[in-house]
Amino acid sequence: PGARAAPPPCPAAAVPQVTVRDALNQALDEELERDERVFLLGEEVAQYDGAYKISRGLWKKYGDKRIIDTPISEMGFTGIAVGAAMAGLRPVCEFMTFNFSMQAIDQVINSAAKTCYMSAGSIPVPIVFRGPNGASAGVAAQHSQCFAAWYGHCPGLKVVSPWSSEDAKGLLKASIRDDNPVVMLENELLYGVPFEMSEEAQSKDFVVPIGKAKIERQGTHVTLVSHSRPVGHCLEAAAVLAKEGVECEVINLRTIRPMDIEAVEASVVKTNHLVTVEGGWPQFGVGAEICARIMEGSAFNYLDAPAVRVTGADVPMPYAKILEDNCIPQVKDIIFAVKKTLNI
Repeated sequence: PGARAAPPPCPAAAVPQVTVRDALNQALDEELERDERVFLLGEEVAQYDGAYKISRGLWKKYGDKRIIDTPISEMGFTGIAVGAAMAGLRPVCEFMTFNFSMQAIDQVINSAAKTCYMSAGSIPVPIVFRGPNGASAGVAAQHSQCFAAWYGHCPGLKVVSPWSSEDAKGLLKASIRDDNPVVMLENELLYGVPFEMSEEAQSKDFVVPIGKAKIERQGTHVTLVSHSRPVGHCLEAAAVLAKEGVECEVINLRTIRPMDIEAVEASVVKTNHLVTVEGGWPQFGVGAEICARIMEGSAFNYLDAPAVRVTGADVPMPYAKILEDNCIPQVKDIIFAVKKTLNI
């Protein structure tokens, strides 16, 4: 009889995959357990386990005092949360979508963002406003706006915008521990997406520092700067362009305010080209701010071509799928912008 085939070599231990939804759930669970001043409130967060199941299991574990279902009144429950933060608690205030934060923007900006400054630092407001931001799928204009530029505009707020599960967990934990009001702009279409999550990121001590960007891919020909879901599109575009000999450096901003412009400058000095990518509108957008900051600094002297912005279309989001696709930056749009910048 023939000799038996040798067993296949043992694969290296696979890095576990965790969805963005579960990463956020982990972060909330760990911070609720760590600090009894932390509580979560919002529509359907408790008995229904959250509209997107981010708070799954937390009401059963922590009860009515820590996980609080609210009426459909953003202005009301945001005001309660801001007042609680001023009184020494650490609320996490969930908006079912950031479009509804417009109902409470007076509380977010005039009450939360400005109070620490106007009280000469004597009243900190340690609160996190979080929920899905930007376009989802088939939800039309009133549910598709990106608020990164709006909230990034306001002194007194910190604004974070995660892409991967590691971003989501680390930034949420850092935001809850921060003594300033933090706006955390998640993406609904990423909630169910699994990402590799290192052993370090699984630990209860893991935080992602606010204000630091991450280089997701090293490159030498062009810098792509993005945040939230478009980071994935940039990586896809970079993979396609690599086959044509173009090496893109992809920067995941992670934080909108304070912005890590040093990381972008260092990359531009290396690649001599800049393309910004975002799902929001072009006028006064995140990309516009990055371009202005690069132009004002020393890295401008290293640019070999004008910086290019890839943005959402300058229209309220249409409902029809084919129009929606044309309003959101796609991989092909990023590739086109890179080739235009490099003149190839």
